[in-house]
Amino acid sequence: MPEVIFNGAAGRLEGRYHHDEGLNAPVALILHPHPQFGGTMNNPIVYQLYYSFVARGFSVLRLNFRGVGRSQGAFDSGQGELADAATALDWAQRINNESRACWVAGVSFGAWIGMQLLMRRPEVEGFISVAPPASLYDFSFLAPCPSSGLMINGSDDAVVRPDEVDKLVDRLKTQKGIVIDHQVIPGANHFFENHVDELMTNIDCYLDQRLAPAALKDGGA
Repeated sequence: MPEVIFNGAAGRLEGRYHHDEGLNAPVALILHPHPQFGGTMNNPIVYQLYYSFVARGFSVLRLNFRGVGRSQGAFDSGQGELADAATALDWAQRINNESRACWVAGVSFGAWIGMQLLMRRPEVEGFISVAPPASLYDFSFLAPCPSSGLMINGSDDAVVRPDEVDKLVDRLKTQKGIVIDHQVIPGANHFFENHVDELMTNIDCYLDQRLAPAALKDGGA
């Protein structure tokens, strides 16, 4: 899990990167929660997402957004952080220039950034959105959502109302050819305190289903 530093629009960006030696290994980018509320690339869920993709043969990068850890710059209310995510994906793809696939996973604020990146990068074929902040940020840019993926939240989330996530998923599910899997962890709050193991079990099962040879043969849906 080597530390990496690469140049972004606001200066150096700090990350952790795992390189898979497999032929045409896919790439995954993991994005952390809100920088102004303690979000970093070492968030426990971000950390476990990173290793879930490592275990499945991905080259994986997680990064600190600008102004976090050793990343230079200052919080930019989302616009700059989206630029950071795009820069990070560019960096990972240059190292894996024969990669056959790309996924993006994010937690809370990172999920919002990840979904925006998804709209701008047609090569992203799957996503994991943990606690998507549907009642805090505008997700209307997902019109339509270009890739299938998983949205997962807690039933007792006091930060983002679960009914707002329901509405977002219902809107996205109407799109032909796109499958949005929505899972709710009973009793879990926004940070999945005491429920991280259950969260990761569900995510791992979803990834195994999506990445199974039959699913890949059918286009990854």
